[in-house]
Amino acid sequence: MTRLIDLEHTMQRRRLLRAGATVFAAVAGMSFGRLSHAARDDALRILCSGPAGSIPDLVARAVGEQLLPLRGQRALVDNRPGAAGLLSVNALKASPGDGSTLLLAQGAIATVYPYLYTKLGYDPVLDLQPVSLASEMSLGIAVGPAVPADVANLGDFIGWARRNPASANVGSPGTGTLPHLLAAMLFRDAGVAWQHIAYSGGPPGVNALLGGQIAALVLPEGLLRQHQASKRIRVLATSGPGRSTYLPDVPSFVEQGHAKLVVKEWFAFFAPGSTTKDTVAALSTALQDAIARPELAATFAQAGMTAVSSSPASLSARIAAEQRYWQPVLLANGIKAES
Repeated sequence: MTRLIDLEHTMQRRRLLRAGATVFAAVAGMSFGRLSHAARDDALRILCSGPAGSIPDLVARAVGEQLLPLRGQRALVDNRPGAAGLLSVNALKASPGDGSTLLLAQGAIATVYPYLYTKLGYDPVLDLQPVSLASEMSLGIAVGPAVPADVANLGDFIGWARRNPASANVGSPGTGTLPHLLAAMLFRDAGVAWQHIAYSGGPPGVNALLGGQIAALVLPEGLLRQHQASKRIRVLATSGPGRSTYLPDVPSFVEQGHAKLVVKEWFAFFAPGSTTKDTVAALSTALQDAIARPELAATFAQAGMTAVSSSPASLSARIAAEQRYWQPVLLANGIKAES
């Protein structure tokens, strides 16, 4: 759990808690004209499920930066990595439902985790209020120096893993994350034994891949693209229905004979369960305005992402649909995690 040790940050957080519901009312336009200048200047805390430098960290900071010119609202990103995002969810659960705190996290916290953990520690329906989508992206699987240079495509890698089961270790940002599930589906379909290595986010996994500590890594393609360009790793497949705009030379899983492996990772904003519907609606409107800004689209494109916003209702519908999809996948692959 990240400790907020910076004195100025601590003072800002204390002011945030005292300001309560009036702080984000200024951001969302609720009774904006009646609020004091001091209230409008106070900061919104965005809890983040990933460490500094990760995809969720980038999303949280980029959206937060767009809130400032739109609403005069500063956003302080509070990174709570670890336990595949569970630490950040528990921090949101303990936060007041006054519009002063949001969580930016992967969709799996609401779609996958209810079926993954026997003791989840939170109720996705009661403790998480969907506010807005933020971004979505394809995933990629990459190999590093631990895999021979003549492994040039997905079929080559599966064959190598079959011949070298003790070395077929594949990393992901955590148990039950979409990258983990994608790897599980791939190797189950191929009938190949493998070992899953969970990291507390994308950057530690990339370091392990570059250092030859793991054979392969599944991550959002944006985190792999820069290393692919430098030829330090080889991205073998991406998870969209066709080739990626960002990695056009890499064939998709579908193109390489795995028609079911179409997976989109997405990130969204959530509010504490006690937040009123009016406040959630106002938060969503402010976030949709920020996410629609062309500057944000350009920033996300550099990371291999697409900016996507939504209403609370449409995000709730997407969560319900993906719960129906992922539950049988977890059962079929025997994936379970301890809380």
